[in-house]
This record gives sequence, C-alpha cells and structure tokens, in this order.
Amino acid sequence: MSRARNALSQFIDELDYVVFSAGFVVTALAVVVFAFRDDVAAAHMENANEFLQANFGWAYLLVMFALIVFVGFLIFSPWGNITLGKDDEEPAFSFPAYFAMLYSAGIAAGVVFWGPAEAIFHYDAVSPFVDAEAGSPEAAVGAVQYTFFHWGISAWTAYVVLGIPIAYYAHRYDAPMRISTILLPWLGEDNLERPIAKAVDVLAVFATIGGVAATLGFVGDQFLTGIEWTTGTAVGDGGTVLVITGLTVAFTISVALGVRKGIRRIAYFNLALFAVLLLATFVLGPTRFIMALGTEALGGYINDFITMSFYTGADAAESSAVSGWVGDWTIFYWAWWFSWSPFVGLFIARISRGRTVRQVAVTGVLASTSITIPWFATMGGSAIFLQQNGEADILGATDVYAEAGAGYPLFEALPLGGVLTVMFLLLVTTFFITSADSSTLALGMLTTGGEEEPSTINRVIWGFLIGALASLLMVVGGVDALQAAAIITGGPFAIVTLIAVASMVLAFGNRNAIFLREEDDISVPGSDSSVEDSVADD
Repeated sequence: MSRARNALSQFIDELDYVVFSAGFVVTALAVVVFAFRDDVAAAHMENANEFLQANFGWAYLLVMFALIVFVGFLIFSPWGNITLGKDDEEPAFSFPAYFAMLYSAGIAAGVVFWGPAEAIFHYDAVSPFVDAEAGSPEAAVGAVQYTFFHWGISAWTAYVVLGIPIAYYAHRYDAPMRISTILLPWLGEDNLERPIAKAVDVLAVFATIGGVAATLGFVGDQFLTGIEWTTGTAVGDGGTVLVITGLTVAFTISVALGVRKGIRRIAYFNLALFAVLLLATFVLGPTRFIMALGTEALGGYINDFITMSFYTGADAAESSAVSGWVGDWTIFYWAWWFSWSPFVGLFIARISRGRTVRQVAVTGVLASTSITIPWFATMGGSAIFLQQNGEADILGATDVYAEAGAGYPLFEALPLGGVLTVMFLLLVTTFFITSADSSTLALGMLTTGGEEEPSTINRVIWGFLIGALASLLMVVGGVDALQAAAIITGGPFAIVTLIAVASMVLAFGNRNAIFLREEDDISVPGSDSSVEDSVADD
C-alpha cells in the first residue's frame, strides 16, 4: 500500500498540470468522439486533411528541404564539434546501444509496415514524376527510387533538428528535457514557464499523439493481418481493440522498466532480428534482380534528389497546388515525420549525452539511411519480382488486406517461407513495442516539465490513451484515417522545427564570441539566465 501511495505521490508531484491536462483532455475527447460519433469525426478529419494538402502541401516540401540543407551544414561545419554535454564528457551509451535505440524508436515500425508494400504500390500506380507505364521496367526502378526518397535522409532530418538543441541545452546547461527548451535563447531558462513555452509543449503532445497513433495503427493492422493470414480467422472490430490493448500492455511494461533495462534490450533484439530477416530475404529471394534494381534506383535517388524534393505534380487545369499522388504519398510522409519529430527528437536528446553534434547528425541521418535503403531495395525488389513472374499475387493480397497484406505472400513465396513469415510477424510485434514505449517515455517527459524518468503511472496513462486512439482509428477509417491524423497533427510542427534551427544558429553562432572562459559566468545567447560553460576548441 505504501508503494502505491509513493507512486501516486510521485505522479502528482512531477506533473506539469497545464501540459498534462491539455493533452489528456483532448486525447480522451478524441477517443470518446471516435468511439461514439465515428462518422462525424472521420468526415472532419478528411476535410482538414484535404485542406492542408491542397493549400499547404508546398510548405511541407520547402521546410523539409531547408532542414536537410541545415543538417548538412551541421555535419561539415565547425559546429559539428560541439559536445552535447560538458567538454570531454563520455557518451552515456555505447555506439551499438545508441544506434539500436535511435533506429528502433525513430522509424523502424514504419519500415516494417511499408517495406514490402510501398514499392509494389508505386509499381502499380506510377508517380507522375517517373512518367512510365505501370508494370514496366522503368516503373519498377521509379517505384524503388521513390521508396528511397520517402524513407531516406528526409525522414530523419526533422528528428535530428529537434533533438540536437534540446540535448545541447539539457546536457550542457541542465535545462529541462522538453520541446519548449528550444526557446531558451529568447526566453531564458527562468522564463520557460511562460504561456508561449507551454503552448509549444502542448502542441508537441498533440503532434506526438497523432503521429504515434497513426504508426501504432499501421503496425497493429499488420499484426492483425498476420494473425488472419496464418490462422484464417478474422478478429473483427472487437478483436482489433483487444489485440491493440494487449500490445499496449506489452509496451507499457517495457517503458516502465526504463531506458536501460527495457528499451535498450528490446532495441538490440529488434535490430538483430531485422538484420537476420533482411539477409535471409536477400539470399533466398531474387538476389541479382534486387542488386540490379536497387543500384539503378539508388543512382536515380541521388541524381534526382533535389528535383524530387520540390516536385508537386501541380496541375494548372485543376488549380491544384499539389497533385493527388504527391499529396497521398510525399506530403503524407513529410507530415508524418514532422508529427514524430517531437517524441523522436526528445528521445534522441535523452540518449545523446556526451555525443557531438556531428555524431548525432551522422548517426541519425546517414547511418540510419544506410540501413533503411538495403531493406527497401530487398523488400521492394522482391515484391516486384514475385509479382512480375507470377510467383506471388502481392497486389491481390493488398486488394483484400490493403497495405498490411503485402509482406505475407512475399515471404510465403520464398524458400523457408513459413519461418520467414513467423520472423516477420515477430518483428512487427517487437517494433510496435519499441516505437510505442519510446513515444510514451517522451510524452511522460513532456507532461512532467522535463523529467527524464517520468513515473510509471504517467507512462501507463499515455500508453492506454495512445493504444485506444490507434485501435479506434483503425476501426473507423483504416489507413486513410491514420494518414489524415498524421498530416493534421504534423503540419503545425513543421514551424517548430524552423524555430529549432533558429535556436541553434543563435546558440552555436554566438558561442565563440560569448563563451570565452570556463570561469566566466555568462548567459545563453539572448537569455537572462546565467550559466557556466566550458568550451572545447572547435
């Protein structure tokens, strides 16, 4: 009983009541509305989604490209030498642990869902940018090229842009571990309780809930499809809610164990299983076709990157700023990455103590992309080859099960198909857990004013709410509703990533001029708070 009272007391004492209450009330309200007025809620979501795509699709493209340019500058400029912590401080985690957690939290659940599915969709419904006939060799190259584009360096850039300044202020100046910390150069640490700072944190909670609910919905749908595919039994709407609830309990247990005992261990397992499944599919699948198609697609990705980054497919005759294909795919993805940026950025900041700006940027963008591209080349190339040669009807499976059904006929068509299918279903489950527990941890930090180890009660509450919202979105509108949730909540956070860029420019740009000696009692650029800094030579 005393332990329960202590846990409750910790939960109450640590709360940031404004941020927690706003996030809790809106999320609970969304759950209630989708449970009892699902048709009205779905209609409003669709209208908002169409408005954002039609009127602001170009803004998503511009902001993402600007972030990519800035991260490139961080990697190659002297700013890359800045330590996220005290000078000469050792990294908090070894590189293998750091990379495994970063990758598992940042993108891997989506990679599992879309890996077997996206290229085959682009192969069948070709992007207007590719300008090829569906099912042609040119369409195959363009399909894999676009999956590289959607899941490559762009996908990771927004995360790094938010994670670096938070880590810098938190680990070097002991600022709170929350999104509003990026405002420190303007407000100073003593003024991070102002309404504008609270508004940023509340917005971060909303974006995280929408983005994570979309992801858990996707991966949960894939898990349910796997059950139906292997057993022949459909779970129905009630079963969907129960299964997602069960997965929610699993990731809540993981996050309650903390970063080192829970998240790190599962991340190691994820990455190992991911590598084994990737290698097995590459060897047992159409290896030469994968190599040839992947190489050509990679060349096209590198060569056309800038053009693709600004491509809207606008049709003047339809008075549309963004084509339907670009809106359904590229704009959706960019908004999805923005909606994930608060929690992944916060999680990256949490585990990056002692690393340099360059290490975080290279690991988060380049190293992660170097793992993602072989996965999509292998899964997308295998799907296209099997469909072309009539060895598996992957498009037929997607007609029945939508995107979630692409992986199962792919693996069944390969040698050791039963083993590969079980491995794939296990990977879906574990990546669901790691993405969910890292996001729940981030929500805990956001709603407690920056506590690095939020109470178990806090994490359980957010785990339950996210799981409930994800299952209801699946029941109400499937993939379309999940995509709409990501676009709606991610859009506003694109602006916050630009603020993060400005924050770094102020802090890093004035650093050599202002931070002169270790013993100086000085201020973070533009703030009123005094801090002490020890600076290494850049």
